[in-house]
Amino acid sequence: MKRARLRYLLLMMIAVMALHSQVLFAGGLTIPAEAQRAMDKIYAGDPDGAIPLVRALQQAQPEHPLGYALEGEALWWKRYCGALEIKYGMVDSWKRSREHEDDAYLRLADRVVHLAQAQLEKSDTAEMHVYAGMGWALKARMYGLRGENRNVAHAGVNARTEMLRALELDPQMADATAGVGIYNYYVATLSPIVKMMRFFMGIPGGDKEKGVKQMEIGMNQGVLLRVDVRFIFPKSLRQYDQKYEKALAIAAPLVERYPQNPIFLLLVGNLNAELGRNDKAAEYFQAVLKIPASSTDGAARVRDIANSFLNSLH
Repeated sequence: MKRARLRYLLLMMIAVMALHSQVLFAGGLTIPAEAQRAMDKIYAGDPDGAIPLVRALQQAQPEHPLGYALEGEALWWKRYCGALEIKYGMVDSWKRSREHEDDAYLRLADRVVHLAQAQLEKSDTAEMHVYAGMGWALKARMYGLRGENRNVAHAGVNARTEMLRALELDPQMADATAGVGIYNYYVATLSPIVKMMRFFMGIPGGDKEKGVKQMEIGMNQGVLLRVDVRFIFPKSLRQYDQKYEKALAIAAPLVERYPQNPIFLLLVGNLNAELGRNDKAAEYFQAVLKIPASSTDGAARVRDIANSFLNSLH
């Protein structure tokens, strides 16, 4: 038990150092400091505060997809938060119906793809393939939230294609590795019936073990997808593999870096509860309640979820 605890602490220390490092270059991908500030706003739990920053990027570089990709990221986290609920003892955004605001989000994702493709017509670069892949990934997220499986498959395959091309041009592109890793992991975890449908639909297969290694690269070396992968990876380990200790070691640095993000606090509290560490779990759920309340639906939702978890611990 002591050895396992020591290993967990060591992994968390390494992960914290990786998450705190302000690397703006990896495998040929660079972003301006303004973009990093916007990303920190998003992941600190203030996506609305990031919007003016990303729109300034759009005005400064209207033909570049970065500012639009980051606006899509900010909008996604708002939608994710608004759809949070507890199912099977796990907090996540499971599924919701179509909403009128979705159309603007999807148009923004399309713009990311189109701007990247316009740049690719001028020069075939790994960077622009990553942005095109991110645009498709933004669409896949929304379709997944709405339970539109065919659209998820179409967008996911297109994202994978773009990321693979990026890796052909630059094998060290960590964000592209991350994108392929997410695809590999999720496709490998599909049920046998869905896998059979995948075969008939011509959807490329996945590789779970390879996906794990690729996501590890993404969360430690990526630039744009570093935090996303560090959030997606432990959720996957929790839901599909029940590897709660490893999931906690990966997720804990998120609350170290962004202690005001209620979504990260709920995930880490949830993982501690799964491990039977109720007192520790309660600390994270109480931390959610201590975050200054706002008038948004998402703020009310995270507080309700935190209270539900706290009630379940007694």
